[in-house]
This record gives sequence, structure tokens and C-alpha cells, in this order.
Amino acid sequence: MRILLTNDDGIYADGLERLARAALNFGEVWIVAPDSERSAASHSVTLRHALDVYPINAYPVEGVKAYSCSGMPADCVRVGSLNVMPEKPDVVMSGINKGYNMASDIQYSATAGAAFEAAFQGYHPIAVSEGFSGVHEVTDRYLSEILGKIINVSVPAGHIHNVNFPDCKLSECKGILYDRKVSPWMYYKDHYNEIEKLDNGGIRYMIEGVPTMYAEEGSDFKALLDNYVSVGIVNNIGY
Repeated sequence: MRILLTNDDGIYADGLERLARAALNFGEVWIVAPDSERSAASHSVTLRHALDVYPINAYPVEGVKAYSCSGMPADCVRVGSLNVMPEKPDVVMSGINKGYNMASDIQYSATAGAAFEAAFQGYHPIAVSEGFSGVHEVTDRYLSEILGKIINVSVPAGHIHNVNFPDCKLSECKGILYDRKVSPWMYYKDHYNEIEKLDNGGIRYMIEGVPTMYAEEGSDFKALLDNYVSVGIVNNIGY
């Protein structure tokens, strides 16, 4: 199996390395990932600038062919599968993202955006995310198991597998819930703080997101709040 990996946290992100190690259990692994962070870029593609792609000769995971790209995560899927790889991938995995990609926030996600690009190109798409805390016990315990369960399960056109690992210790995780629906609620309720007065009457604002701690039963959001791994199939409008 030929597997292409990308992410939105950048080529040297720890989550990408961990996903690469897990992916090697299933086949030949290639990486084309952004040269720096591209979070919240959604499904953006580069149209008016060239894409610079460089080989990474000393990538930390042995046996992986890795490249950095100056574009967005969706660009990485496109140029990686159409030009960098000698043959098109069977599977595209995006992640492991630092921060959940679930509920209505998935629409902003470049992790999900890259997976949707894979779907549009006709490849099997899997997006993988986890919490911000840096506790990886649940992800490392269940990642290979879940990939093995879904890697050969086809999804309808324009859909992706979306996997989120809860932000808790393994001893606190209650298990895996499949077939989770996308919550229409917002994980972060954003507002903007005024941080500086500028010349000529301008004002500089900075976004601040406050996490929501309520979600409906059966949703990806509720699963994560209850310390379950959430696995679902999502279409290109998020529901």
C-alpha cells in the first residue's frame, strides 16, 4: 500500500513523526508537508505563487521519503500525489494534529482540508487529531488499531474518516466510539480583544477562543468530552 502523509503543523511536527511510524505498519510511506505551520487554512490552495518542494534527507523516521512544501496542506496532497510520488497513493493521512478537529470547527481545519483534497483526488482520506496537552498515551495506544480497522473501509465520494483522540491519560479513556456524527456546536466560542491603538484611528485586535463544555449525545464533541476516542465519517460541508 502506498501512503501519503501531510499535516498543518509543519514538516517537523511530533504528531507527523508519530503518524509516520504507525503508517509504516501498513505500507510504503511518503511525506509532503508544509515547511511551517498552516493551522486554520481550511482547504486553501496556492494559485498565484509557485510551490517550492525540498527533500528532507535526515527525516527522523527511518524508511520514510519526506519532503517539505512552501504551500498549504491541500497543496501538499496535490503536488505530492501528482508530482512527487512516482505512483499515486492508495491512502492519504493528515495529522496527527495538535488540537481537536471536530464539531463545527472542522470547517476551519487544514488537517481536514488536506483529507478532503485527498477525497477529491480519489484517494482514501483519513484525518487524525488529538488534544493540546501533550499527553499522547491514548493516541499511541489506539492509533494503529484504529488505522487497521478503517484503512480498507471505503467512504462515499467527498467524505473522509475523521479520528480524534481525547486529551486525557490512558487510564481515564473509556474506549473508542465509532460512527460519531459531527456536532453543529462550536468547540471554541471566539471573541476579539483590543490590544493596541494604532495611528490614524486604527485598532489592533487579537482573537481569543473560550472552549465550550457541552455537546449533544452521539456527536464527536460529546465523545471527546466524555474521554472516548471519536471516529466518524464526515462530508465536505462538515455534516
